[in-house]
Amino acid sequence: MMIQSMAFSVSAVLSLALPAVYFIKEPKGQAATFWSLLAVAVAGSLSWTLAQLSGEWRTSLSLAIWVTISASVISFVITCAISSLAWRITPLLMPYLALMGLWAMLWQAFPGHVIQHNEEAINNWIMFHIAISVFTYALATIAAVAALSSFLVERALKKKRPTKLTRMLPSVVDSENLLVRLLIACEVILGLGVLSGMGVSMMETGNLLPADHKTLFSLAAFAAIAILLWLTFKSGVRGKQATRLVLLAYLLLSLGFLGVRFVTDVMMA
Repeated sequence: MMIQSMAFSVSAVLSLALPAVYFIKEPKGQAATFWSLLAVAVAGSLSWTLAQLSGEWRTSLSLAIWVTISASVISFVITCAISSLAWRITPLLMPYLALMGLWAMLWQAFPGHVIQHNEEAINNWIMFHIAISVFTYALATIAAVAALSSFLVERALKKKRPTKLTRMLPSVVDSENLLVRLLIACEVILGLGVLSGMGVSMMETGNLLPADHKTLFSLAAFAAIAILLWLTFKSGVRGKQATRLVLLAYLLLSLGFLGVRFVTDVMMA
């Protein structure tokens, strides 16, 4: 059983790395091959995630990572369909998601426990809150990669040493425009996540705002993104400052979404 699980995990990781292969010859546009490779990445990551779920939600760090990966790939497909330039960050995003898949493989030995809730209303609220949280983190992942793309291209231009990678990435202006749109979407969904979390907390404990690490990191990330958006529209903050704030917000969300899961399901197991 363990060998079979490892085989499925490796296949899912390879499916994530495939879209980056499309950029070996520095393509000029989105061809059918690109979308086919993205479809393979979606199918590989999503099928393995659903196989691990098996109709029930578990507090497993490995599963949480794979759910995040699947949501990130789906969100990226939608982003590429909406934005004509988002596809160019594929050489950064897909290898990163593949690395996350390898990281998830390290924690497969910690299966976690099944979350059980008796009341259907509470269960529906929790599933809604989980979905919101997952897609918030997925959008934040894409936004962080877009910020990194802008930073790498800007640094290459300043040093006048463009590389094969930076030539494939979007321009600084395009990366920053994509970043702003992603941050706005992320802020809206994160706000819904905070509100849904408050609803779940009210029904389960009677407290409007749960005093836990996840809530603290989520609120801090919400504040960081709000500040960045305000500075962007008010003062035109760009470049390294914007990248630092985006990565800070991403770090806070990572600590809240995956960091807490690591502590509870691995370190305390």
